[in-house]
Amino acid sequence: MRAGVVTPGQKDSARLIEMDMPAISGGQVLVRLLELGIDGTDMEINRGEYGETPPDDDFIVLGHEALGQIENPGTTELGKGDFVVPMVRRPDDCVDCQRGQLDMCLKGNYQECGIKGAHGFLREYLAEDAGFLVPVPEELRNIAVLAEPTSIATKGIKRAIEFHNRSANPINIAVVLGAGPLGLLATALLKLHDYDTYTLDIVPRSSVKAQLVESIGANYVDGNESPVVSLPHKIGNLDLIMEATGNSTVAFQAMSALGTNGILCLMGVSTGQKPLEVDASCLNMQMVLGNKTVFGTVSSNRSHFERSVESLASIEEKWPGWLSRLITRRLTLDKFRDGLDPDPDNIKTVIELT
Repeated sequence: MRAGVVTPGQKDSARLIEMDMPAISGGQVLVRLLELGIDGTDMEINRGEYGETPPDDDFIVLGHEALGQIENPGTTELGKGDFVVPMVRRPDDCVDCQRGQLDMCLKGNYQECGIKGAHGFLREYLAEDAGFLVPVPEELRNIAVLAEPTSIATKGIKRAIEFHNRSANPINIAVVLGAGPLGLLATALLKLHDYDTYTLDIVPRSSVKAQLVESIGANYVDGNESPVVSLPHKIGNLDLIMEATGNSTVAFQAMSALGTNGILCLMGVSTGQKPLEVDASCLNMQMVLGNKTVFGTVSSNRSHFERSVESLASIEEKWPGWLSRLITRRLTLDKFRDGLDPDPDNIKTVIELT
């Protein structure tokens, strides 16, 4: 079978190779992978910024956002032809992992498919334990590849609401920083909660991203005209901020802009070693006196994936066709390297594996 791989630490090493067909053992199923979503993590691994090979290989198969179909269910309760989304993280022996909370791993010895110590899903077939496969209704087949990033946003928003519930004042204003795939999905999820939602990016109002934001009743903010720190003066107390840029400067600006009793969820990962000057004393005083909370969220466990599938169905029901518009480029497997080049006009690239 064909697979798209990279050599971690080596810049622009993405290439197509032939691998042996996987064989299933007890409790496993054979999955024919259909679609693979490319995200910033895949691009960063191909740039040599991070990534870790499986123990017995000098390469790693890319990809952690996937949709597949059961080819051989083995002895499991899954059925041939069922659509499934594979989970990303594999547990170590810590107490959280053993209780199914893989996203809360204490020891850090987990593996992440396509990222850390385990091959990803940019290949034609996968042998996988049924417990790491989340069923997807057939009617979501065309958008189910978005389940993994949706699970990150779903988890982050759920946690943020739980933190904010310590205040008797409900969430009124929610802000999303970044209108990439993760930011747009977070925007839609916040609108499902009927919050007054603003999404900030630095693309013009005429862009597809801005149009997608406003087409579901959210407000687009051009960061070139209204930077993050100006938002409290323009729209009021920022109760909830979902940061999806992965830019450390933006993250610290969000801490300052966050309103009284506000919650900031960091979903993006900042890479590199760019220095940043911060007035730590002033920020500390604002955080303490304003009773603000900042937390990070990474990866998802099975419950988050299941909830993300439900959320995709709710978004599709409320705004039919909106999710499909997030997929702005489709490539065949032999062209997957083109999907690893950033394009400011692109939102989500999907590799069609069949």
